[in-house]
Amino acid sequence: MMHRFIQFSIVIIALLVSGCSQQLLRQTCVKLTPEVNYCLAPMLQTQTSDEQFLSQKISFIHGEKHHELLTQLELTTTKMTMVGLAPIGQALFTVTFDGDEVISQQNVLMGEDFKAEYLMAIMQLIYWPHEQVNPYFSQGEMRDIDCDQQRCSALFVNNEPAITIDYSNKNPWISEVTLHFPAANITLSISPLL
Repeated sequence: MMHRFIQFSIVIIALLVSGCSQQLLRQTCVKLTPEVNYCLAPMLQTQTSDEQFLSQKISFIHGEKHHELLTQLELTTTKMTMVGLAPIGQALFTVTFDGDEVISQQNVLMGEDFKAEYLMAIMQLIYWPHEQVNPYFSQGEMRDIDCDQQRCSALFVNNEPAITIDYSNKNPWISEVTLHFPAANITLSISPLL
């Protein structure tokens, strides 16, 4: 019940402040490293249902800057949608990928630096099975690695890990997740909200 309330609240707040936003058509391919481009993979096919929802708290550290936001990730057989809110409830963005296009409806306060396509790509690297994302790299591949956590994976480029992801549970959808991206000086921590 609380889960549905959070989903409903996020959608309502996003609609209320949509007047302060701009809509942008984004790229479906992103440059993760100088050597590696990643093009968004098709929709995730789940065995359990046609829809999947995940409410999250995301902490984002880039150099000396630290940001937090609340997100709702919704997956259907045809669309991937992510809504982001500031901790005080202000709508920041709604990003949709339909398999062909990434459309970002974002608050003008987000500025030009916010690249919605990167956020969608990172979510796929975290939650999609490796075999589903690996064909969409220009080079490199995701694979599981040994670590002290329940599960860890990494994007390997030239046989070196470029991005590492630590999971507190073998099932990523219920896991605390930490993503390290040293080349971009980024650490992303995700906590599911139940």
